[in-house]
Amino acid sequence: MRLRLLLLLALCGAGPTAAARSLSLRGSWRIRSGNGSLELPGRVPGCVHSALFQRGLIQDPYYRFNDLKYRWISLDNWTYSKKFQIPFNISKWHKVNLIFEGVDTVAKILLNSVPIGKTDNMFKRYSFDITTVVRNVNSLELRFQSPVLYAAQRSKAHTSYWVPPDCPPPVQKGQCHVNFIRKEQSSFSWDWGPSFPTQGIWKDVRIEAYNVCHLNFFTFSPIYDNHTQGWNLEIESSFDVVSPKPISGQVIVAIPKLQTQQTYSIELQPGKRIVELFVKINKNATVETWWPHGHGNQTGYNMTVLFKLDGGLSIEKSAKVYFRTVELIEESIEGSQGLSFYFKINGLPIFLKGSNWIPADSFQDRVTSDLLRLLLQSAVDANMNTLRVWGGGIYEQDEFYRLCDELGIMVWQDFMFACALYPTDQGFLDSVRTEVAHQIRRLKSHPSIIIWGGNNENEAALMMNWFNIHTSELHTYINDYVVLYVKNIRQIVLARDKTRPFIISSPTNGAESIEEGWLSANPYDKNFGDVHFYDYSNDCWNWKIFPKARFVSEYGYQSWPSFSTLEKVSSEKDWSYNSEFSLHRQHHAGGNNEMLLQIGFHFKLPKNTDPLQTFKDTIYLTQVMQAQCVKIETEFYRRSRSEIVDGKGHTMGALYWQLNDIWQAPSWASLEYGGKWKMLHYFARHFFAPLLPVGFEDQDAFFIYGVSDLHSDCKATLTVRVHTWNSLEPLCSSETERFVMEAGKAILLYKEQVPALLGRCGNCTRQSCVVSFYLSTDNQLVSPTNHHFLSSLNETVGLQKAHITANISQQGDTFVFDLETSAVAPFVWLDVGSIPGRFSDNGFLMTEKTRTILFYPWKPTSKSELEQSFHVTSLTDTY
Repeated sequence: MRLRLLLLLALCGAGPTAAARSLSLRGSWRIRSGNGSLELPGRVPGCVHSALFQRGLIQDPYYRFNDLKYRWISLDNWTYSKKFQIPFNISKWHKVNLIFEGVDTVAKILLNSVPIGKTDNMFKRYSFDITTVVRNVNSLELRFQSPVLYAAQRSKAHTSYWVPPDCPPPVQKGQCHVNFIRKEQSSFSWDWGPSFPTQGIWKDVRIEAYNVCHLNFFTFSPIYDNHTQGWNLEIESSFDVVSPKPISGQVIVAIPKLQTQQTYSIELQPGKRIVELFVKINKNATVETWWPHGHGNQTGYNMTVLFKLDGGLSIEKSAKVYFRTVELIEESIEGSQGLSFYFKINGLPIFLKGSNWIPADSFQDRVTSDLLRLLLQSAVDANMNTLRVWGGGIYEQDEFYRLCDELGIMVWQDFMFACALYPTDQGFLDSVRTEVAHQIRRLKSHPSIIIWGGNNENEAALMMNWFNIHTSELHTYINDYVVLYVKNIRQIVLARDKTRPFIISSPTNGAESIEEGWLSANPYDKNFGDVHFYDYSNDCWNWKIFPKARFVSEYGYQSWPSFSTLEKVSSEKDWSYNSEFSLHRQHHAGGNNEMLLQIGFHFKLPKNTDPLQTFKDTIYLTQVMQAQCVKIETEFYRRSRSEIVDGKGHTMGALYWQLNDIWQAPSWASLEYGGKWKMLHYFARHFFAPLLPVGFEDQDAFFIYGVSDLHSDCKATLTVRVHTWNSLEPLCSSETERFVMEAGKAILLYKEQVPALLGRCGNCTRQSCVVSFYLSTDNQLVSPTNHHFLSSLNETVGLQKAHITANISQQGDTFVFDLETSAVAPFVWLDVGSIPGRFSDNGFLMTEKTRTILFYPWKPTSKSELEQSFHVTSLTDTY
């Protein structure tokens, strides 16, 4: 967040009266291989793979089979070195520290050939006292150990009992024992990503010199006092006092827009000292709260904290403060066993709509602010309000959370433990405790983070016995689980952050898991907590297969990324669905066949004589299938928010797996590597809309629910139309009387037997007709137009091959695509290849002769460039 940058600027005064001097060691370093045969320059922050690629010593690591070809890089022990001069008189400073915001991962550090420390945790901040070692001219060296070899050594040394799993499934082509190293767990491979166990200095590194005292960190928490009905601010500052005598002074906290200014007297004793301040916000000021996207503004207030200390020493900090409350509500529900599981923000129950976030690249130095903004803006543009930062990746960079604050994206923040059991020896626990304390301190002032989660799927792994542990040995692992997540992580969270809830795992039964001794017999219980749900063999058009759970924090289906994305990392011989490349990129066992199975339920598989066209058509159909499956499933969760059926329901969250991709491969993502929107992401824009009609069938009756995320009731009408596949004129249209669409509810609006609906629309059958419907309100708000297929698309009668043309024109920075079709066209897909940008809609059902779609470019482009790249596909083009 901005906080840290401002800290550096504020503390880097000039001259001997300055509070501190800081020297950044970012930039150019030297990197050499273990035996010294390879030496090259490399950037910091960065990693070995990136340095080798930038020097042209390796190809793009993502190209074809390079993840296998370049395994040697992560198996070697690399050394980073830098010679540097201190640009100020080092002898005038009492204390000099060398600070690493992040080292990846296992390294010995030498300054001027003197060992000064070791690192073994990617998620910790390291500070080393170098006062007695530093000179005017220095040589710094980080001798890395291969993370793969280190993890294997740690596993081998753990002789008392097995800590599973040893290795990922063979289909992932990964490395083993990742649970023994505090490093991005998915860097050893995952079912959507490659194995690139990086080495390098992945975050900022600097030298800080100071006299008298130094502000090490500064964090704060806004807290609402229900008793006084006012806001307070708890500020925590950590000082290193190197003066032999106590230092006194004043602290002035000012938030001008809230007419709040308070002065405190402090006295700092020598040593490490924590200063805690309690600021009462002026009761006469109106505090505007921070709201999630779609529910209000993301108002923040500028705050300055000025420390005026003895001897003319002053340290100023600036930060943005946001005010919001969050509650996780777990209470009994009438007509249902178990407990609710939903979030209240500022006292309002909010349905969490969104997805799961994974690392945006195997090489974090490639994840720029621009890329983060593009991906997060795309989430907001699809009407999402939540992302879960999944526990097998990284605690994201400051900029990620700053953008989430700004955009109104709620963050479910996992701690970095996933799909494994973990050791609990003292060294491991100590490292984790430091990691957790650091991350809470770094992140807790962000309003976007609404919950901490202890791990991903580890309660389920243990209780559903994923690793085939013998019953007689289970108690050892249960004890380890409680030690790590309850007695250590939970204890630290509860002590250091009282402003947001903590749950131990996902999925979990929440309060029920606690009741059962921290682990539930069935963590997937639909009556409690959250669930993860995946089913690739049953037909996804059958909504009855989905769990009517309280909260669904993972669910999804795979698809392939577009050909323009794959083309960059493949060659011509790779361009078929069953090529060696296609099998290599698929890291989920049987995944390619599962997609074909799901397509086959409702669509015809392509049979083009041109093998390249067949590959492109198959890619298109995987995206159609994924979009349709996730749509049906998400709509089921959204319409379940206000009802209990057979004791189940009150679903208050739907986070599909997954938002983004780490490389170019088949996965569950809705955004391709680089940010291009798949068809699913366009569908998400509709199925997460604040006002939405949802259609479904049950026992030959057709139902439409209205779903509202709005804060107030509105008067609305529902329009239902029946179209035949062979005509661009609707066959019949009907409108309901005006009704009240209740705020924050899902209600039944319409019910009709399908034979009756078809009967009153003339000569219609399930195979020859399709239904569309939308909501309109008195205040001009219109929902997306939704549709319901009455039969599989491979059984349609009257569907003709559509000839679709586009006339492209420019309006300011936007391009207008005026489309015209010769026939009704399902799943119309507009593609401009590798030109970065997105359309206003895509993958749609075209039931009218003309339609206007906008294209929003992410980089400058031209009409002629778009015309050259433009290609349109609809379903019948694959026949």
